[in-house]
Amino acid sequence: MLKGKNVLLGVSGSIAAYKAATICRELIKQGANVKVLMTPDSVNFITPLTLSTLSKNPVNLEYADAKTGSWNNHVELAKWADFFLLAPATQNTLAKMANGICDNLLLATYFSMENKTYFAPAMDLDMFKHPSNQQNIQKLQSNGNVLNPAESGELASGLYGEGRMAAVENILAAITLAPGKLTGKKVLITAGPTYEAIDPVRFIGNHSSGKMGYSLAEEAANRGAEVILISGPTNITPPSISEFVRVQSAQEMFEAVRSREADLFILAAAVADYTVENPASEKIKKKTDTLHIDLKPTVDILHYVGLNKQDGQFVVGFALETNNEEANAIGKLERKKCDLIVLNSLQNKGAGFGGDTNRVTIFDKDNKKTAFKLKTKKEVAQDILDTIEKKWLD
Repeated sequence: MLKGKNVLLGVSGSIAAYKAATICRELIKQGANVKVLMTPDSVNFITPLTLSTLSKNPVNLEYADAKTGSWNNHVELAKWADFFLLAPATQNTLAKMANGICDNLLLATYFSMENKTYFAPAMDLDMFKHPSNQQNIQKLQSNGNVLNPAESGELASGLYGEGRMAAVENILAAITLAPGKLTGKKVLITAGPTYEAIDPVRFIGNHSSGKMGYSLAEEAANRGAEVILISGPTNITPPSISEFVRVQSAQEMFEAVRSREADLFILAAAVADYTVENPASEKIKKKTDTLHIDLKPTVDILHYVGLNKQDGQFVVGFALETNNEEANAIGKLERKKCDLIVLNSLQNKGAGFGGDTNRVTIFDKDNKKTAFKLKTKKEVAQDILDTIEKKWLD
């Protein structure tokens, strides 16, 4: 997959910079042409000579050589590259990328890129978890950059936790996947719960963890799709996808779905059926023995998508039931104009909200039923996408 590809390898100032040598070597072994860009601080962790020797090209570090007057044309570098891989990506460099700050050659080249950029964060636990850093990562993803998620492990500080740069083999796997059946398809997936505000402190929600939707997003991306993941509140790090959108309420999720185009819709989120008519602007104090809250229906996202489906589009809904499971799922399939409905029941041990496993049954428009055994949610995602490809693309 990388044979003949032109790759810009960006290196910023992290202790993980030593891994850039292995990445460079592996890219070369797979037939890529590699040019290395380094930030000024990165030379404190790995020498330009090392990366120049491995890449067989001069390292690009400064805008210009004051002695000779020669300069590195960041526009030409960006146009030369089939993609840009930034590994490691420090908090400082990510913040600049996310907020339009251009104060070195690596950043100038990044801002000139028209093709895809992959980035692999590397920093200490508290830095990685800081809200501003997480916001920058999400902003970069929303701008079309692809995240190579940080992993958990022992960090340079001695702490143990998330922030360690992804393993080299995982970074390379994300950019060398063989084309799948979903290559060229845009897939929109919703995941997680929605929170409907009662007041600034309290909300109406549910126990959805988002694990099923996130597994579907990761698997769809692995099959070559351009994935948009629209997620309610979760504690999960987003996978390497084209766009990640964080929302809170059903209305916000609806607006995010309605404003985007896709070939395939997989609406796995557990969207609240009702929202508060008039949320309080201040915290409600306990004054009486009872509290009455007026509710109104939320917008039905699945019904909207099914009703407005265009030729060639495919819509998949989810049904979580506690009784009359099959009849309720089939009724939902028909009412919401879906192509498939994925049923999981709270009566099945190991299925439903929160866990790492699920057991599903899939119904199609032709009244065909396919039941699966209890599996991990990653395996369930594979089964669901196998079924979608068979029904939609074969």
